[in-house]
Amino acid sequence: MLHSIPLFHRISGVRVVVVGSGEMAEAKARLVERAGGIPCGETEAHHARLAFVALEDPRAAEAAALRLKRAGLLVNVADRPELCDFTLPSVLERGPVLVAVSTGGASAGLAKHLRLRLERLLPEGLGRLAEGLAAAREKIRARFPDGDKRRRAIDAALQEGGALDPFAAGSADRVDDWLSGNEGEVDGGTLEFTLSSNDPDDLTLRQARALGTADVVVHDEGVAEAILIRARADAQRVALPADTSAMEGKIVVLKLES
Repeated sequence: MLHSIPLFHRISGVRVVVVGSGEMAEAKARLVERAGGIPCGETEAHHARLAFVALEDPRAAEAAALRLKRAGLLVNVADRPELCDFTLPSVLERGPVLVAVSTGGASAGLAKHLRLRLERLLPEGLGRLAEGLAAAREKIRARFPDGDKRRRAIDAALQEGGALDPFAAGSADRVDDWLSGNEGEVDGGTLEFTLSSNDPDDLTLRQARALGTADVVVHDEGVAEAILIRARADAQRVALPADTSAMEGKIVVLKLES
């Protein structure tokens, strides 16, 4: 079960309340400014939607949080996850690509070290690739006017070994070449897997990738939710037995070992 709904909140040009002083409050203010927001005091709460409380005194922090919540703001209280309406993830930035790692307030240190590991894995060129895809959005729509085919073509290009593999050197420079070639013409198909268990850690790399790009997931009723949520949130789920011949798109059939 998700402890939170991950959201990215745009605050450019928006006032954000920061209550407190010292290093902890200054760090929150810097974060607000980095995202284009305007740090302000509690007296301007009527102009704001978000607030950070960075006070050492537990009673003072709780009182400030209650005041701001009554004013209708969403509040984050440093080191007090039970008082938070939202928590701050550890953020990895590659241009427009943001990767946020959260433990729901359980351990900021763990989130930080996971992010540091990811820093080493994700190439610097990811931002330019994202910008290139954004700039080519209309060309991509023109090349693949059907929404399902467009998504499958992009999936095929971005997968490991694809024309725009995000981990491959120079992929950001190949967007135009990809659009002018034939690599993107990808039809649907059916892949059938027999799962060894209901533990997501037992999924093979191929199974995990197939789930992540499937349009339809056809599954035994005994397949665990922990497996099924590895599919896209908008993928259709169908319980076996089912007639896949009438289905369109990329179909993944999951069966459990008997």
